[in-house]
Amino acid sequence: MISIDYCKQFARYNRWQNQAVYAAAAKLPDGTRKRNMGAFFKSIHGTLNHLMVSDQLWLDRFEGVPTSITALDQELYGDFDVLLRQREHADNRLDRFVASLDNQRLEGTLKFRRLSGDKGELTLPVALVMMQFFNHQTHHRGQLTTLLMQCGVDVGMTDMPMLPADFASPVFGL
Repeated sequence: MISIDYCKQFARYNRWQNQAVYAAAAKLPDGTRKRNMGAFFKSIHGTLNHLMVSDQLWLDRFEGVPTSITALDQELYGDFDVLLRQREHADNRLDRFVASLDNQRLEGTLKFRRLSGDKGELTLPVALVMMQFFNHQTHHRGQLTTLLMQCGVDVGMTDMPMLPADFASPVFGL
């Protein structure tokens, strides 16, 4: 289905794009970042926060640790600078998880419960969940680029082939 190299490439892309989105968002005043712009998670800050919620939830599941996440719209960090530091921590966590993957784990399954509690325990292929993890990030970063552009801030290049060849993860390098 997918390979470990695929996961490493997407983790690098994820970090690169998170840095670009946060750099763009940092150009705006806090009130603008938190203004309801009619997005699914209302604001730029709300969407950044949702990505943190979702990433933390999946990383907790991948690592088999209890989660503090109770809702997909839960506000984890109201302060942008704290959210930024936690984003960097989450990107490092993701890189460490991806670096720990082997083919057996990637071809295995992940058991978890949905936050809503419905459908009981789910068992899904790890490879499928990894694809969803990266796709979800891209989906919401696409929303963020639109919201930021509406505020007059361009995120810049977002195409994966433009990922700088020397952009390295501090965890597993290129």
